[in-house]
Amino acid sequence: MRPLRYSINVTLDGCVDHRAIIPDEDTHRHAAEIIAQADALLFGRVTYELMEWWREPAPPGARPDWMEPFARTINAAKKYVVSSTLNKVDWNAELVRGDLGTAVQQLKRESGKGLYVGGVKLPMALAELGLIDEYEFIVQPWLVGHGPTLFAGLSKPLDLKLVGRVEFGSGAVAMRYEPRR
Repeated sequence: MRPLRYSINVTLDGCVDHRAIIPDEDTHRHAAEIIAQADALLFGRVTYELMEWWREPAPPGARPDWMEPFARTINAAKKYVVSSTLNKVDWNAELVRGDLGTAVQQLKRESGKGLYVGGVKLPMALAELGLIDEYEFIVQPWLVGHGPTLFAGLSKPLDLKLVGRVEFGSGAVAMRYEPRR
């Protein structure tokens, strides 16, 4: 069974709004590495549409050269999109329909290195179902004073144990956790 891993950037005060976090080379390199370790990415509609910005080719000067390895990695990745509102997807993607728990359990049963999920709403639903095997929070050294925040409204606490940590030159820290079962 392949594991489902979740990764997200979050500020010190809990904000997960991507516009509040300033991108840097180290965290983009890290993100490219973790995506490359997965067989596929799992997105909800909002995250899928947000990540489409990375489609290649980008116009000259649209992004710094150090972002290109991440762009190439995410472009090459297989993507599953959970949506009841989209009628079709492309960009090496396929729609996931029906019962979320059943569909994700089926994806996890397939052999391989693992799946990565990003975003806010879909991971919340997956956490509620107990389907996430590893959580990675890349804590950015910023206080922004607004939301959205992570896992707001979670129905029960999740007891997690630290299994890994990476510090970046920017002051960001990636912390990996597994649920205590």
